[in-house]
Amino acid sequence: MFRHATKIGFSVFAFVALFLIGINLEPSRSFAQENDGAVDEAAEPMFTMPKSGPFAPESISIPNAKAIAAWSRSGHADASSEAFTHWDEEGEIPAVCATCHSGMGFRSFHGLDGSPKGLSEEPFPIGGVVDCETCHNPGMSRITEIALPSGIEHPVSGGEASCITCHQGRASGAQVEKAVAGIPDDAPSDKLRFVNPHYNIAAATNLGGYAKLGYEYPGKIYSGRFNHAKPVATCVSCHEPHELTVAQSTCLTCHQTGDPKAIRIARQSYDGSGDTKKGLYQDISANTDLLMSLIQDYATEVAGQAIIYDGARYPYFFADANADGLVDEADGRAVAYSAFTPRLLKAVYNWKFIKADPGIHVHNPHYALELVYDAIEDLTQALGRDMSEYGLLR
Repeated sequence: MFRHATKIGFSVFAFVALFLIGINLEPSRSFAQENDGAVDEAAEPMFTMPKSGPFAPESISIPNAKAIAAWSRSGHADASSEAFTHWDEEGEIPAVCATCHSGMGFRSFHGLDGSPKGLSEEPFPIGGVVDCETCHNPGMSRITEIALPSGIEHPVSGGEASCITCHQGRASGAQVEKAVAGIPDDAPSDKLRFVNPHYNIAAATNLGGYAKLGYEYPGKIYSGRFNHAKPVATCVSCHEPHELTVAQSTCLTCHQTGDPKAIRIARQSYDGSGDTKKGLYQDISANTDLLMSLIQDYATEVAGQAIIYDGARYPYFFADANADGLVDEADGRAVAYSAFTPRLLKAVYNWKFIKADPGIHVHNPHYALELVYDAIEDLTQALGRDMSEYGLLR
């Protein structure tokens, strides 16, 4: 059926596959290459792709060609993105970063390339991406647990290992607690700096209170891992593993809409609006907006220095000593916020933790609502305001 169209489609996908594989036949340059610029033939290729030709259309299965073509359009293959070019000026990727920002670094960290497991003592070449063997290396089946930033060893199986390795974040509530130890709750300290949970931390949010990667306030109970109803069991239940797009048809198995932002799994209003028809995403968004407003009020009224958030540059939170609404600068550079109190640092960490997962309303809405509620409650107490006026629910 549709024989002619099938042949054309097959040729297109085969061509994409040939192109993607063909450009990576040469091994990458080794750090130990000779001064004459010769390539070390024993070096691992920068991108590890399916084994090369000679190629003919009949030698590549249609499913594999489609998978490679889909991968080539995804963020995992975007070699020009910040995720893979951040270290270009330095000319090398630190091992701790290469674990997730280079397929070569990932395989080294897990010992899939024959090296000892753990962080390498040497940096890695720039130019790598999340290639095929980051997820399809035969040794992946030997990975049975992943260490989380909180110290918890989380058991994994199969392809789940690659997702959780790279989407768990880089910090935890314990790191925040350690940073503020011994400092009075509302005392500004130049020893405190913003603790960054990192980016796209879907595994961290999904595991919830079990993983303890958000800052969890003492005496509070937090939801654990968000176990979705069947047929959702793993990351690839919703995310197409090569394109990385969300399969909205999966949502429609149980929900009346395939738009995750429009789905509501609660009959109560968490943001005080009383509106239970909108998606739960809206409740979380409203409460995080309120938290940011309180963070700004607290910074000015209690910490004594206005704070500005700028998501386009690190460390994101900057000083505004004259409260003119503009980031302070010194020697042509933005001045990082340095009047953090323990209470402010905890709230800021949770706000960024929630924002660091754009899909938290799907991955673990309960944990998000609990973290933001508790941070709001803590700041409200310090500001002398009545928490009940907001009408929030935890």
